Amino acid sequence: MNLKQIIKEDIYDILKDHLTMEEILVENPKDRKMADFAVPCFAMSKVLRKSPNDIANMIKEGLDNEIYEKIDVINGYLNIFLNKQMISKYIINKVLEEKDTYGSNNIGDNKVIVMDYSSPNIAKPFGVGHLRSTVIGNAIKNISIKNGYQVISINHLGDWGTQFGKLIYAYNTWGNEDLVRQNPIDELKNLYVRFHKEAETNPSLEEEGRKCFKKLEDGDLESLKIWEWFKDESLKEFNKTYDLLGINEFDSYNGEAFYNDKMDAVIKELESKKLLEFSDGAYVVRLGEDMPPALIKRSDGASLYITRDLAAAFYRKNNYNFDEALYVVGNEQTLHFTQLKKVLSKMGYPWSEDIKHISFGMILQDGKKMSTRQGKSVKLHDVLVEAIELANKYIEERSPGLENSEEVGRQIGVGAVIFNDLKNYRTSDIEFNLEDILKFEGETGPYIQYTYARINSLLKHKQNKNIDYDDVEINEYAWNLIFKLYSFPEIVIRAKEKYDPSEISKYIIDLSALFNKFYANEKIIDEDEKMTNFRLTVCEIVAILLEEGMRLLGIEAPKKM
Repeated sequence: MNLKQIIKEDIYDILKDHLTMEEILVENPKDRKMADFAVPCFAMSKVLRKSPNDIANMIKEGLDNEIYEKIDVINGYLNIFLNKQMISKYIINKVLEEKDTYGSNNIGDNKVIVMDYSSPNIAKPFGVGHLRSTVIGNAIKNISIKNGYQVISINHLGDWGTQFGKLIYAYNTWGNEDLVRQNPIDELKNLYVRFHKEAETNPSLEEEGRKCFKKLEDGDLESLKIWEWFKDESLKEFNKTYDLLGINEFDSYNGEAFYNDKMDAVIKELESKKLLEFSDGAYVVRLGEDMPPALIKRSDGASLYITRDLAAAFYRKNNYNFDEALYVVGNEQTLHFTQLKKVLSKMGYPWSEDIKHISFGMILQDGKKMSTRQGKSVKLHDVLVEAIELANKYIEERSPGLENSEEVGRQIGVGAVIFNDLKNYRTSDIEFNLEDILKFEGETGPYIQYTYARINSLLKHKQNKNIDYDDVEINEYAWNLIFKLYSFPEIVIRAKEKYDPSEISKYIIDLSALFNKFYANEKIIDEDEKMTNFRLTVCEIVAILLEEGMRLLGIEAPKKM
């Protein structure tokens, strides 16, 4: 039941000799006490040559539909109040029937979205800087699937470059296999740091590093074996962080190295289309006066970052035939992806328009970029563990003896970190303070999880009985809550259209707040069995959507807290 469409059609039947359907606007009023829906009549007055109030009154007199409970005319607006019993019955039954599929749609028509996100660097710590790409990408993936798209998730690992030559040299010179196996990321980082420290007094090491990387590029078996081992050990370490986050397997872990043998074809095509020219020691593609040229290849033949991304774009188009290719990468890469699209467009590929940079802001701590701590990289795993430990402390204080407290602590701690990231529009910088994001009140993950757990404690009293809607009184607290559930499918669509998980975050914050008002002002369980059954059913459908909203964001929903 599309209520806005029904209202538009009813009004169109009255005004069809004067207006098109598109000229009729149905809005959600900012203050729900004013109406459930409002129809502004100002634009209509130019066509009908009547005042907005007269037009609103004319529409009011002509409306005749049992879904309307009351209609007011105020200051040129037609304010519509819906039949609470009828609409509540429809919404409640629909959510109970569809459960977690409520809000799903087939707008995507199984079209393919290729998503490039997370993408940590091999042999380096999985830093907190990769948190945003990881959780924003995962949420957009979930939201896209709910909208009927097929999603291919790609973890484009940073696994190539001169640094690997330096690391191989350092390992061969100073490394210890047992130490690397025991603590791969830290030990490899230590070797890399040692290389640069030694190079300060022995500059010839830089050339040794380049030689080692050249051997790797040329397919030296021993070098490849060491590189593959570094990659495997890094992935094992990364997976500990992905496990904590609850991020499922990616469809592809093809990183930068995968495209080594695919770049020459791109360069040859650029040459054949006369797009490549030599300038200031490099081969470039000119992109117009308003944009710097794209650097494709150095004079020594070394390819550059954009060349690899061009090869990746062709590979993904040829192998997945994507309808959209999303790159979940920070704001600072905006120029790079604009250039990438322009080069593809100049090459004659209209699907360049299907490539979209899903940008995001920085993580701040005390107003500064949260990337280092006392000169050291902040590991995402350490941040998550710290959040879990603090959550466990709060659980011990609030709910001593809670069953499965350690698992609940993990769900709360990790959920708090994810929700703090996703509650604001993604391009905004976000402030990170563990104590603030773990509060059980306000716009936090624990607040929503606690609301969900509170509802589950009530549902132990629920008996599955049919509701006679003629016998129940639906007050403003119940109605506001039920009507909020109606808008969930619209929010799911909007979140995909804007690539914005915060649409879901804001929705479940509002839903939790409305439930807690309902809980504070209603006696959920009392001697009136019919009203008790009705209120508990409202609790049940709210729980369904809170859990589904959290799932879309990648947050788990503990039933007890």
